Amino acid sequence: MQLQHFQDDLCSVHHFAQNDLQSRRLKLCSDLYTDQYAGWTTRQLFFGDDRHILSGLCTGIHNRLTDIRKNLGSVERAYRLLKEMAASYEFKPDARLNEGELAKRLDTSRTPLREALNRLVAEGFLIFRSGQGFFCRSLTPGEIMDLYEARAAIECEAARLAAIRAKPADIRALEMFLIESRADYQPETSPVELVRLDEEFHLRLTALSGNAEMSRMLENMNGRIHYVRLIDLKTLCERNGPDIVTTEPHRRILEAIKRQDSDAAQKEMRNHIERRLESITENVRNAFAQLYAP
Repeated sequence: MQLQHFQDDLCSVHHFAQNDLQSRRLKLCSDLYTDQYAGWTTRQLFFGDDRHILSGLCTGIHNRLTDIRKNLGSVERAYRLLKEMAASYEFKPDARLNEGELAKRLDTSRTPLREALNRLVAEGFLIFRSGQGFFCRSLTPGEIMDLYEARAAIECEAARLAAIRAKPADIRALEMFLIESRADYQPETSPVELVRLDEEFHLRLTALSGNAEMSRMLENMNGRIHYVRLIDLKTLCERNGPDIVTTEPHRRILEAIKRQDSDAAQKEMRNHIERRLESITENVRNAFAQLYAP
């Protein structure tokens, strides 16, 4: 949006210059027009020849674009850090976020911080209350079940489409990822890393469907249920031992996709997801107990 406003202003300046440059009316208008973006005025620019005018315009454009790139970089950095904090429930559910403390912690100014926070509100990680500020989204069993069910619907359809649409080279790339990541499924591997590997596989597989909207929605859902999935995996490992977590379900899904068996791919994915849904209610209680512990 910010870049679009700047581009619109540049178009206006360019049109103005084209119409008036030859007649020198620019000089008469120099007291009236100040470029609010680049920090220079027409009075500074228009007392030289045409090359000086164009040079000034180019310098202003370059400086402004540099500022925009820096700001966008700051917003993206703040967004990614805040998203990680929100996904891991580093903020207590329904707790108000202190913008001043966050700005210091992330070493950023209020403007990019606010843009990042608003982006997370739009994605469902945070909520904004008028006159009060930003809050961590509350965690309810109903919302978690909704997200798990939506995730199951998206991933099962993505697996079916992948069996139909995926290119051989892309299937081989996912197979190589699975082979390489298998070495990380060790007893000493942390649940945090295991969840990351699992999410990465599912995102890559969904990309094989060729549906960008599915990929976008799955990434959003992964972030919003990341904490619960982490507790789920920790509980699973504590009860059954770390060897219980394997890549075997992923291998079966991928084999069905390689055979272009869309029904089998969909079925294997559904079995894989629903196997964890059976125990999710209890694990949500465990997640709540840890989140709200004093």
